[in-house]
Amino acid sequence: MADIVIPEVGESITEGTLSTWYVKVGDAIAVDQPIFELETDKITTDVPSPVGGVVTELLAADGEDVMIGAVVARVDESAKVEAAPAAEAAPAPAVEAAPAAEAAPAPAAPSSDMPLPPATRRMVEEHGVDASQVTGSGVRGQILKEDVQAYLATDHAGTMASIPAVSGVRSTVPPVASTSTGRSTRRVPMTRLRRRIAQRLKEVQNTSAILTTFNEVDMKPVMDLRSKYKQAFIDKHGNKLGFMSFFVKAAIEALKEFPAVNGTIDGDDIVYNEFYDVGIAVSSKRGLVVPVLRDADRLSFAEIEKGIGALAGAARDGALTLDQLSGGTFTITNGGTFGSMLSTPILNAPQSAILGMHNIVKRPWVVGDSIEVRPIMYLALSYDHRIIDGSQAVRFLVKIKQVLEDPARLLLEV
Repeated sequence: MADIVIPEVGESITEGTLSTWYVKVGDAIAVDQPIFELETDKITTDVPSPVGGVVTELLAADGEDVMIGAVVARVDESAKVEAAPAAEAAPAPAVEAAPAAEAAPAPAAPSSDMPLPPATRRMVEEHGVDASQVTGSGVRGQILKEDVQAYLATDHAGTMASIPAVSGVRSTVPPVASTSTGRSTRRVPMTRLRRRIAQRLKEVQNTSAILTTFNEVDMKPVMDLRSKYKQAFIDKHGNKLGFMSFFVKAAIEALKEFPAVNGTIDGDDIVYNEFYDVGIAVSSKRGLVVPVLRDADRLSFAEIEKGIGALAGAARDGALTLDQLSGGTFTITNGGTFGSMLSTPILNAPQSAILGMHNIVKRPWVVGDSIEVRPIMYLALSYDHRIIDGSQAVRFLVKIKQVLEDPARLLLEV
């Protein structure tokens, strides 16, 4: 008998949530077959079985919080050996069963014995699809993400309340409490990621001396440069030249000049990081995540754009790895993509500062002795006043402003 335990998924992670079982007692499983989904405060991942055999016990329920190293299932490894001869010992029935197999339709109907894979479950919940109406093309009729996409493409519609209970899947839509006036409420348990975000943000507020300073930037020089070389950049590198690469480059120049902004507090010590792993805040279906662009100071504009695109895509697909979410010395968040004019971003602990970008709005701007209409962006730098002085924070933002308003500085490193 072999024990299935919650594996280690990172040094700082001590527990997780067993979101969904993919198997049940009595199922035969193979080595490396995904058997459950584990959700932590950093990633959600499928956990494969280290052994093959027959599942004899499930010791944790869907949605249960589990500690790293906890035993959650037991597998009889000898059962798989006993089951093999039994399948081969009856050749006659196998011949008789052939016509029935041929008569069955190619795609099996969805089976309550086959839980939805994570990507499929998310799509079902997001689009309010009735899973019982979708024909599964996977093994034993399991519904795949592509099956739901095909179902949606035929203009089928559903409502969140109509999602059926599927074995191994927790419903995220609890019963609705109605009143005679037609008003209603829903109570939804917070995901582990959302609980962890809430905990970390509150901890930051309680332990850091957070202050925010602001500045404004004329984005015309950057926009003109992007417009001039837009097509040439695409032709050579295969991807668009966005704003984020300019901000990453500008931030690194400022971090080099003001190393405290790239540092952290460790007890009574200040740790000055002499490398530049820049976190890029990304909004995903599960909440805000901050994947890290490693050694950003060594990357070209094209490499930064490609790196950010890959991280953002992985975040949307729920495919970020623990390594991609670990570490980081400084963070950039862009609320402008949602229309934010101004904000005071909160620190991404244990980092000491975070740069907030906002939307670009045409405003009156003094150029020389005249007033022109220019595309202006407000910048915000939230920082830990325990390690960063106000003058350093102000000059840090001024440095970014100078670089963005004269992008040639990025080439000359001045």
